[in-house]
Amino acid sequence: MVWTQRLIYWALAVLLLPGAAGLRGPDDDDKRPEGPNPRLKLVTRTVVGEGSTIRIGSYRVYENRAAEAGRMLELDVVVIPATGPDTKPDPVFFLAGGPGVAAAQRFRQHLNSWIRRDRDIVLVSQRGTGGSNKLGCSMAANDDNLQDYLEPIFQADVFEACLDQLELTADLRMYGTPTAMDDLNEIRQALGYEKINLIGGSYGTRAALVYMRRHPETVRTAILNGVAPIAFTNPLYHARGAQEALDTIFSLCADDPQCSAAFPDLAAKFQIVIDRLSVAPADVTVRHPETGEDVKLKLSSGAFADALRVIMYSDNTDVPLLIHRAFEGDYDAIAQRGLRSDRSLRNILSFGMLLCVTCAEDIDRIDPDSIERETGGTFLGDARVRQQMAVCEFWPRSNLPVDYGDPVSVDVPVLLLSGTLDPVTPPRWGEEAARHLPNSLHLVVPGTHGVGGECITSIMQQFLAEGSVQDLDTSCVEKMRLPPFDLPAD
Repeated sequence: MVWTQRLIYWALAVLLLPGAAGLRGPDDDDKRPEGPNPRLKLVTRTVVGEGSTIRIGSYRVYENRAAEAGRMLELDVVVIPATGPDTKPDPVFFLAGGPGVAAAQRFRQHLNSWIRRDRDIVLVSQRGTGGSNKLGCSMAANDDNLQDYLEPIFQADVFEACLDQLELTADLRMYGTPTAMDDLNEIRQALGYEKINLIGGSYGTRAALVYMRRHPETVRTAILNGVAPIAFTNPLYHARGAQEALDTIFSLCADDPQCSAAFPDLAAKFQIVIDRLSVAPADVTVRHPETGEDVKLKLSSGAFADALRVIMYSDNTDVPLLIHRAFEGDYDAIAQRGLRSDRSLRNILSFGMLLCVTCAEDIDRIDPDSIERETGGTFLGDARVRQQMAVCEFWPRSNLPVDYGDPVSVDVPVLLLSGTLDPVTPPRWGEEAARHLPNSLHLVVPGTHGVGGECITSIMQQFLAEGSVQDLDTSCVEKMRLPPFDLPAD
């Protein structure tokens, strides 16, 4: 892992329960049930500074859905109402990435969405990501210990301590994707929607596929952006995907006269940097994220490689420049980027929930004999896979249906989107998912992990309006281009 939906640009948000900062409305104790379902409690709030009205609150589910007894969880729910005169009855449910991101906490990015002209937008924080039972872990890294932001995330001692704490308040077998998607369907019913449209990015595409398999009759359409199908056993394929993306960047730079002139022999220089850092970490100076003061740290080859991998999720324009600077002995820029991205990652993800999902749904399906084949000869190597597997050795397993590993095959209209330079879910995974979806269209477009822009928006608008992949006008994809690489300042 980590699957992301461009995690780098996700801003951290306050816990959005009624009365949270930036919302104005009734008193906090005004949580009257909405409709006939007493488990659903929503209040109307006005978002300060936005002029938008939303409905925000929670829905209660049993932790053990099969037993329908025992501990109950409050899942955060946000409904952003449609604003246009011709409101459609089928809303859009957004499924967040990670796994471990709380969708409801990110409602602000949807307030000005084009979707609201016709449809409600619904955000539900998946069990374990927020609400009454967030499965967060106290990580070793913090703002008093910046060096650990440049160290591996999956450290056994950290997660052994986390497990001891979480097991006091949670049955960790109950936080897998199938259970969470049953929660989502129950919330759909409570909100009174007959059919819904799904939009998922990164891990959210996996969640959407699982939802469609379990509740196909409730789905009108689905859009999957940065596709992680069931066959994608995370994080086995991260190293190969990142290597392929980097190799493509090297080729694009070599074919670009300006880039090749500024950064000749880029691939060779990159290998020199990796070899150099493998012998001894580099001394770097970064700005403290809160105080702005200079802090001295060490940058290892592993930290350099992982920082580069995460940068490529959302922006590869400065990858040649960062590698060039490192070759020249300036590691500060990439260390700063690595610090910022890892700090955001550790704050935004519920790592306990992430492990509840990935240990059972991915790690257990990885053939140990495949690790060398899938990671050998890559700049990331096998460290991430083996570190996460080591933590999963002692983490409880979520309950899964026996057919979980089978490909998802449903007749729902599905639009799949893949970026040509996606370092984690490259186009072959979109192709894999599409092979089993008879009513689907897979578009490969210039971009990274989670593609966007005016062209993609226009295609999504057509798809949602028509409810079909037939006769979509996708001609604008041919005009899409990757942005130019950054060059050294004169």
